Amino acid sequence: MSHLKRLRPEAVAAPSSGILAVIQYAFGRDGLLPLWAGEGDLPTPDFIRAAAAEGLARGETFYTYQRGLPELRQALADYTQALYGQPQSPDRFFVTGSGMQAIQIALTALTGAGDEIVYFGPAWPNLPAAAALRGVKPVEVAFDPIAGGWQLDLDKVRDAIGEKTRALFVNTPANPTGWTATYQELEALRDMAREAGIAIIADEIYSQFFYVGERAPSFHDVMSEEDTIFFVNSFSKNWAMTGWRVGWIEAPVEFDEVIANLIQYSTSGVAAFMQRGAIAAIREGGAFVEEQTARAKIARDLFCNRLLATNRVALSPPDGAFYAFFSIDGIEDTRQAAFRIIDEANVGLAPGTAFGTAAPQFLRACFHRRLDEVEMAAERLADWIGAA
Repeated sequence: MSHLKRLRPEAVAAPSSGILAVIQYAFGRDGLLPLWAGEGDLPTPDFIRAAAAEGLARGETFYTYQRGLPELRQALADYTQALYGQPQSPDRFFVTGSGMQAIQIALTALTGAGDEIVYFGPAWPNLPAAAALRGVKPVEVAFDPIAGGWQLDLDKVRDAIGEKTRALFVNTPANPTGWTATYQELEALRDMAREAGIAIIADEIYSQFFYVGERAPSFHDVMSEEDTIFFVNSFSKNWAMTGWRVGWIEAPVEFDEVIANLIQYSTSGVAAFMQRGAIAAIREGGAFVEEQTARAKIARDLFCNRLLATNRVALSPPDGAFYAFFSIDGIEDTRQAAFRIIDEANVGLAPGTAFGTAAPQFLRACFHRRLDEVEMAAERLADWIGAA
């Protein structure tokens, strides 16, 4: 008898990563420009690493607060208050072992087997996969492609919300499309959640990687105390801490004991010395974030303009996040194309098939890298497109 028969069907059915397949294929190739993963090219800044090292040197290696160090929760409240201009209590903030764990905790708190969650696609694949592992049906509302960009049909969202819907998952600015909700769209989504009596899980991790203003519109701008919103976030993108696996949840104070218990029964908290690094990131990392977002904007324009000049690419420079999501005239099988581009152009891209069924003919490039590498990758891709 196969050992697999002893596993839950949801576990066996968990999809393999379409991005990881490409990365494994090309791992270690000389001169390859890797634009496939959702991270920048810089290591964590010295001042963050030093703060973590100091905590480790002090012996901060014991069990710690499930909710997170009080200093970090206060820092998160201060950061959020400064970003959105609204008073914040540290009691609303909970430190998690990554943004992904923040999402899993929100799903655990809100949904169970047989429930549904509505999200927008093409989308980062971890959310629907995590929901399906819980026996929750992920209901995708596809963006409408408009002149290389993306538009959300609010009527489609409304129609997708049914009796089994427990939450609406909104990633804005979005991975992989760069779609960013307007204030009016956020108000409409808020109203739908109110009318249906459901919660919102707001993934606003890319809120500062926004290129048409200081920050992206947020549910913070349109919510009131009656709205049940789980904000899930991470230190990964803003402060170049992807490998640290530290994130946070912001949620109503009323959920304090529930969220603390869910952390207890999963990881029992994030290592204290790692949280010291996170405190330094929040308190001292403003200039670093500004530098990174400014560089990403230049990289966005450089990359997108070069590909558009081929006259064979459908692409709208994204308002937010740090991805170019584009299609190439005549290319339908992007999984095969991603492997060809590795072999023939030495550039690593993520195929659109990795982000669900909504846009399989698209490719994703992360342009959050050194400008000379972005320029070189764009030239290689343009040459490949011209010859394909």
